[in-house]
Amino acid sequence: MTASPPRGLTTRKRTPVWARARQAELPPQLVKYVETGETLVAEPFKGLTLDGTLLPDLFPVQKTGIATTPITDAARAFLTSLSDGQRARALFPLESDAWRRWSNIHPFLMRHGVSLDEMSAAQREAALALVRESLSAQGFQTARDVMRLNELVLAITGSHAEYGEWLYWMSVMGTPSADGPWGWQIDGHHLIVNCFVLGDQIVMTPMFLGSEPVAADEGPYAGTRVFQAEEQGGLALMRALTPEQRRRATIAAELPGELFTAAFRDNLELKYEGIRGDVLSSGQQRLLLDVLETYVGRVRPGHAAVRLDEVKRQFAETHFAWMGGADEDSVFYYRVHSPVILIEFDHQRGIAFDNDAPSRHHIHTVVRTPNGNDYGRDLLRQHHARFDHTHATHRH
Repeated sequence: MTASPPRGLTTRKRTPVWARARQAELPPQLVKYVETGETLVAEPFKGLTLDGTLLPDLFPVQKTGIATTPITDAARAFLTSLSDGQRARALFPLESDAWRRWSNIHPFLMRHGVSLDEMSAAQREAALALVRESLSAQGFQTARDVMRLNELVLAITGSHAEYGEWLYWMSVMGTPSADGPWGWQIDGHHLIVNCFVLGDQIVMTPMFLGSEPVAADEGPYAGTRVFQAEEQGGLALMRALTPEQRRRATIAAELPGELFTAAFRDNLELKYEGIRGDVLSSGQQRLLLDVLETYVGRVRPGHAAVRLDEVKRQFAETHFAWMGGADEDSVFYYRVHSPVILIEFDHQRGIAFDNDAPSRHHIHTVVRTPNGNDYGRDLLRQHHARFDHTHATHRH
């Protein structure tokens, strides 16, 4: 496979991960990264809030009428496909902090579970089937394209330790069950999906998707492109605002450098900023809903509709914030934030490519559930309050 970087970008000389992450002493930036991550993961989970106070009664335990059997069956098939040793590494207790140990950074510093890279073709297909059954067709296509573009970066850089289509780790938390709580996670460079299942309810956040580059112009994956809808949807909304509305929506001229709610920011306090959805015109509100539907639409059909209804009920409290320019070729950051959803989109500087300013060749996105329900934690809290798990005879 031959490939070249996007036009105008060059690759930098890089030290492969195996040559730096396995050293007795890590480089200072990685030492700091690990120390910060360990400290934040050790904090008791609260969830994203405005000021440290959780808003109550946002996520009721209820019947959705949408079956989760395909997800459960796929998880069981995946676990059955593994060897005893692999299964022991893939399985974690339901409330393990492994949920919170995901990271977009590609060195092998906090990885857990079983890597797709070590799996047989049949095991890999079983792992992908679990992802496929949990996401929509569009969501699964995006996830796979992110993985394929990670292979393109390998072809460009030659760094086998850092990049590749199969450098992603699968974990299952708890026991896949028709009525009890459990979940799964895929974790790796530019692709992190957390899926919590309780009966016929699911929560699929945090979900971090990104890519550098965002398109392949040659090679076996030529024509692959990701995040066009996310990029164009946010820009269309911003450009549809009046000058005064743009002023209210804009919270900074420069991009932040990284998403505010990336890895380890589970307890971040982040106030509403920007312009509220209920002051927009009907046409502008439709554009805001288009953005919401793009991200919510990554979830499997049926459950995406349930989630969108949850989001729409908080539309009056939904805020749209912007950083950067709003020209057709500008780089920018935007955020959609309500009591029940937080979306971030950001153009990034080069990591694999040698550009120190943000460009449209590198994009990060994240979707979160504020007020304590990332990883389905609020549903799990209510479940534990309803059922006494201290007795061996407990049944759901």
